[in-house]
Amino acid sequence: MSSDEDHAAGRGGGFEHRLRAEIEQIARDLRAEHASIQGTLEVITKSARDVVPGAEDAGITLITRGRAFQSRAATSELPKAIDDLHHRLGDGPCVQAIWQHETVLVTDMTTEVRWPLFAPEAAGLGVRSMLAFQLYTTETTMGALNLHSSHPNAFGDDAVSVGGTLATHAVSALIASQREEHLPRCAGVSGHHRSGQGMLMQRYSIDAEQAFTILACRSQHTNTRSTRSR
Repeated sequence: MSSDEDHAAGRGGGFEHRLRAEIEQIARDLRAEHASIQGTLEVITKSARDVVPGAEDAGITLITRGRAFQSRAATSELPKAIDDLHHRLGDGPCVQAIWQHETVLVTDMTTEVRWPLFAPEAAGLGVRSMLAFQLYTTETTMGALNLHSSHPNAFGDDAVSVGGTLATHAVSALIASQREEHLPRCAGVSGHHRSGQGMLMQRYSIDAEQAFTILACRSQHTNTRSTRSR
């Protein structure tokens, strides 16, 4: 069988079935960590490392108001070192993904010309390929999911597709977990409401933040009405 046929077979039913099962497990893990931002981030990076073809390490970079870099939920020390390099130089694939809201692929750091300062240092740290997805945007926080490999040409079309799907799920989970972690207790949002959030998202084709806001407002209205009726 030729290499092209091998590749086609790899993209066949077996691969798709395994990927679907893995995505379903990721969804369950994200629900389990729904109210914890750090827990959610860790599920995302570990899942990316395990699911995205070619990925050896993963990390999340957040840039908060004032452009302060945060390296979160790294699967090893390497993503942290690459984040430090991004921060020091103010440039690189992660920075481009964050500010330009795009997916950035580096096939080989040793021949990369877009970032003449970043690429040689990243290669010296052991990163040959990198894939960065714009991940998380609010008024105060932006971020990216970054995947690394010690091999050149590690990330192909499957990696971009699977990583993009994971990043899309991650955005909703992050927004929801942040809202839950910071929502005042008086809003009364419980596990029952989290289930309702998913139903609203599916039924009305809205995102996690919109569904969460609807439920929070509904809870506050119900609590107020109950207080008045006493």
